[in-house]
Amino acid sequence: MTRLIAAGGLLIATFGSASAAEPVVGNWRTASGEIASIAPCGDAFCISLTTGKFKGRQIGRMSGSAGTYEGEITDPQAERTYAGKAEVAGASLKLTGCALKVFCKTQSWTKR
Repeated sequence: MTRLIAAGGLLIATFGSASAAEPVVGNWRTASGEIASIAPCGDAFCISLTTGKFKGRQIGRMSGSAGTYEGEITDPQAERTYAGKAEVAGASLKLTGCALKVFCKTQSWTKR
């Protein structure tokens, strides 16, 4: 789970519909300094890293609306997946990933 925070990667499973008006859409600076792009894709939001070791890799999908999203978070380096959620408040994206719904880590991304 530590690598999740260090790598700044995430993967969120889909439930719901995507809209370009959602606050999650845009470019985000991850906790480790990489840039992640979040954009609508089908009925979800796809997350791709645009800088860093995993540049160009689609690392996630998420669903939700009005600033609250949920699904799964994946550490791209370890390729491990965790249950997770994301919340947008202004220019901040708070991500939480949990293993076994007990061991949780949180990180914050900043909108660019």
